[in-house]
Amino acid sequence: MRNEHRGRGFGRPGGWQQADLPDPADVPDWFAGRLPSDWFTGSPVIEIDRDEIVVVGELPISQPEKPAESESGADEAPADKVPNATKEGAIARFRESTRPARMQIANEAQQRYGRSVAWGISVDGQRYLFTHLAVPVMTRLRQPERKVLDTLVDSGVARSRADALAWTVKLAGKHAEAWLEELRGAMRKVDDLRSEGPQGL
Repeated sequence: MRNEHRGRGFGRPGGWQQADLPDPADVPDWFAGRLPSDWFTGSPVIEIDRDEIVVVGELPISQPEKPAESESGADEAPADKVPNATKEGAIARFRESTRPARMQIANEAQQRYGRSVAWGISVDGQRYLFTHLAVPVMTRLRQPERKVLDTLVDSGVARSRADALAWTVKLAGKHAEAWLEELRGAMRKVDDLRSEGPQGL
């Protein structure tokens, strides 16, 4: 049974979930039961925020048969390296052959969790995302912050203030990922405590 919308309490809604959205805690379990077993190798990686669920699975891919070894002594590609053309073909095959089923699963998940679903695959250590959201975020900046963005634009690092802001967010996230994950964990604990309420009442 789905969780009811939580009431708003004091302070900011904790963690990565909003008080007025369905609880996404069982998203991995739902996808584990809903996804066809032959799509991915192992369980997919699932990332969730307030707007989107991103599902990235390891694509099973086999090496093409190689001709008999030549006696020329020429250097050959490593035995475990998947040729780019093979990866591209596997990606195209998966994307086209699973499109109707992925759309159906995404619609069901959106009805259940109130978030869009994006898909991606991982092949030979590389990650490929299909169409996913680019959500506009409005903010107000004072002159010192605007100068930072304008410097990035004037130097050619970014094409616009919006592009510069996205660049700085990516940079901050890259260098603070461990701290951000610790913060998310702490906020999830606050969410759990808030939902349980005081004991003995």
